[in-house]
Amino acid sequence: MKIKDSKILITGGSSGIGKATAVLLAKSGAKIAITGRDIEKLKKAAQETGAVAIHADVADESDIIKTFETVKKELGGLDCLINNAGIGEFPAVDELSMEAFMKVYTVNVFGAALMTKHAAEIFKAQNYGNIINIASTAALKGFARGTIYSSSKFALRGMNECWQAELRPHNIRVMLVNPSEVTTAFANKERKERDEVPNKLTGMEIAHTIKSVLEMDDRGMIPEVTVWATNPWEKKS
Repeated sequence: MKIKDSKILITGGSSGIGKATAVLLAKSGAKIAITGRDIEKLKKAAQETGAVAIHADVADESDIIKTFETVKKELGGLDCLINNAGIGEFPAVDELSMEAFMKVYTVNVFGAALMTKHAAEIFKAQNYGNIINIASTAALKGFARGTIYSSSKFALRGMNECWQAELRPHNIRVMLVNPSEVTTAFANKERKERDEVPNKLTGMEIAHTIKSVLEMDDRGMIPEVTVWATNPWEKKS
């Protein structure tokens, strides 16, 4: 895929991996639209990246419809969807609740699926498109207190494989990126970006991965890629 002049939609683009990806792809000449729930953070990110800001929540189907209407109007089409929006809840198994499951699944699973549904309609009609789903190393291996979050990412990984099988005949590439621990605002109740540390990943490492996956010629695709910090256990003085 040629990044320059491509039309790319990134959910959860107001901070972290989404914002870093918007910055990097915009520098390469892409036309970007980003979604976010925090209107002030969204506006700030749009100003910094030159992206079209869409105040929308992927957990709300009416917002999803609005998002694609805005993309068609403001970008004039779509070449790539990046399903980046995600949240987490981490209760112990004896503290699980339906409310917590639904809160996470509505964003990480149902929201990603419905975003993909609408993108697939566009991509099938034009016989071309790219979908990147941001999962996690938690989609590969469970962990203590990870029942809700990890299972949601396992679900996303499973859906990714289903969409690959279904959409490849339409020249649509569906690809999964599994980041390890990234110093973002994820799971931070204050929603503030965490300070970078030398031995942990930043959003930009994942952004570079996304860009590299997209830049492969359209005749090929990387179905799944995992990004680990080299030595997250190293003690820094």
